[in-house]
Amino acid sequence: MSPESQARAEAKALALLAEMPLNELRQARGLSQKMLAEVLHVQQPAIAKMEKRTDMYLSTLRSHIEAMGGQLEVVARFPDGAVRISNFADLGKSKV
Repeated sequence: MSPESQARAEAKALALLAEMPLNELRQARGLSQKMLAEVLHVQQPAIAKMEKRTDMYLSTLRSHIEAMGGQLEVVARFPDGAVRISNFADLGKSKV
């Protein structure tokens, strides 16, 4: 491929990696549903069910992402810029 074609292919690959459903993200991280279930102390069918949901609590999503080694951020994007929503920073974390 030409350098221009390689650059376009790489850009498209990066764009696809930047946005994906939870099940594809889990697979890309090299985790099975069973492995993730063990980390979250739930049964494997609970992971399958959660990955199919289109609506869930932010705390549930945060736990799922953190179990994969990530960190969840909520960002609102506007035409004039993006704002990270901080209300949810401690959501689901126990306070001592």
